[in-house]
Amino acid sequence: MTKADIISEIVEKTGLARRDASVAVEAFMEVIKEKMVNENENIYLRGFGSFNVKKRAEKTARNISKNTTITIPAHNIPAFKPSKSFLQLMKGEEVTAED
Repeated sequence: MTKADIISEIVEKTGLARRDASVAVEAFMEVIKEKMVNENENIYLRGFGSFNVKKRAEKTARNISKNTTITIPAHNIPAFKPSKSFLQLMKGEEVTAED
């Protein structure tokens, strides 16, 4: 599924204008990226999941083509963790009201 498909589904389900749905999806993605990149902030969406910033430590790796070792600096990466109710839906289980 692409971003255009998501926008089409939103238009179909809500009756919003395509342009408004597109703006909303773009703004949603921009807010998540901005908060995670600039502020290292985690995003929690109840019933869906969380977008987390994970810290990768510095490590040594091998460049096989040049037969040398290189150092990969410490950096942050984005990660997504689905909520418990989302996982239950994916497994086909009955969703409990806890999450």
